[in-house]
Amino acid sequence: MDIGTYLRQATATLQQAGILTARLDVLVLLEDLLNKDRSLLLAHTDDILSANQLISLQRLIGRRRNHEPLAYIRGHAAFYGRDFKVTQDVLVPRPETEAFIEVLKELVIPPSWSIADIGTGSGAIGLTAALELPLAQVDLYDISSDALAVASDNLRVLQPTTPVDFYQSDLLSNLQQSYDVLLANLPYVPTDYSINKAAGFEPALALFSGDDGLDDYRTFWQQVNQLKYKPTYIITEALPTQHARLDSIAKAAGYSLQKTDDFIQLFAKSN
Repeated sequence: MDIGTYLRQATATLQQAGILTARLDVLVLLEDLLNKDRSLLLAHTDDILSANQLISLQRLIGRRRNHEPLAYIRGHAAFYGRDFKVTQDVLVPRPETEAFIEVLKELVIPPSWSIADIGTGSGAIGLTAALELPLAQVDLYDISSDALAVASDNLRVLQPTTPVDFYQSDLLSNLQQSYDVLLANLPYVPTDYSINKAAGFEPALALFSGDDGLDDYRTFWQQVNQLKYKPTYIITEALPTQHARLDSIAKAAGYSLQKTDDFIQLFAKSN
């Protein structure tokens, strides 16, 4: 079978399964398998796929037909212009989460400040912070040892110049030192929220957080309030509909809202 025929047939298969990005997904999988860029691929749609290639493609298309995220099938995903390893032990990095880095870089902070990424998952946020702020000290925390293993793999590939350490911790329970900035992309999906089929492949521990989705943030802010030395800034992510409640929780811990950027909120320690 030639590439063009396979592209048409596989696209139809994914469309019938309700995949909205069917053709693009097939193209991406073809690019990966054949190690060709898209322009070259589309310029040679009459090239013949081997039997082994067809078997491999059918397996990949079968996974995508079941709505498994493309990032898990490929084993990696883009975040802030870089490629990160992902497995089903970590969330797939979202484009909206890149605002974390923009908000962080806008802060007027000394270059050597210390930063902790709480609930790091793949390390996308924390490692990007280390790469974008090469003089900062960055530590990554997660309750999941499997997630920390993925983040460690990403550290080895990306190799930021700043030192990065990993710690297993339930939120701030095993904090190793005081930090100037905390980055906290914690679970915020309400337990009874109807998620799409793709999100169903992601770790529930990293998605759901009680009836209103803020249980983890309540615990987090309680822990912040108990710190002897509180961070100057805390950046969080949550649904925009949760921001007012999150602001109220943060105020009780001595923090004021400085900025909102879509899903992202910046809090500063109140004087």
